[in-house]
Amino acid sequence: MSYRSGRGFTLIELIVALFIAAIMFAFGYRALSQAINSRQEVDQQAVRLQALQTTMRILEQDFELAEPRPVRNTIGDGYQPAFSAPATTGFTGSVSTQLSGTSLKGQSPPIVTFTRVGWSNPVGIQRSEMQRVMYTIEDGSLTRSYYPVLDATEGVVPVKRALIDHIKSFTLRFMDAGHNWQTSWPPLTLGGVPQLTQLRYRPIAVEIRMEIEGWGVLIRHIEVAG
Repeated sequence: MSYRSGRGFTLIELIVALFIAAIMFAFGYRALSQAINSRQEVDQQAVRLQALQTTMRILEQDFELAEPRPVRNTIGDGYQPAFSAPATTGFTGSVSTQLSGTSLKGQSPPIVTFTRVGWSNPVGIQRSEMQRVMYTIEDGSLTRSYYPVLDATEGVVPVKRALIDHIKSFTLRFMDAGHNWQTSWPPLTLGGVPQLTQLRYRPIAVEIRMEIEGWGVLIRHIEVAG
């Protein structure tokens, strides 16, 4: 009676099998890593898209509800226009912030400051329904600020909110009653208009031109109510 001994794997066969398994694992890991990275990129783009949509909605609501209500200056000896966008030196364009690199650093002067109506008050706080709003560029982000009181003093600190980052340029133009575009507001052509009228003068439309890194230039026209 003969017995047939069982034959196992040789060392070479084990090494080859391990090598093949390692190659398959490497391909699988690479595919999984690419899938994870793609998902992260999609999630980041979705977050940025949501931020852009929120930004445009806030801009539209603010400009549409601009109110012809001047406010006292911070020291209380005069008034500021209801809608103000002064020509800003040191930037390309009058009411704009431009940069030569990939992002704007530091804080820009106020690009536009104005009074808007329709400030929601769901809890019934004792305050005005009007709000003084200001837009700036801070560390590459479009930032919206507002004051908790309408006629603010020097001691009142504005409440800030960064809307969207990676801003490469942000430019505004304003349409006057003659349907002419102005790069600052109030227009310089109001020299003979009474002071009170100048303080209450608003544009009839606003053009927003915003360049965002990776997305190019976005242009939006907003009609001012009233």
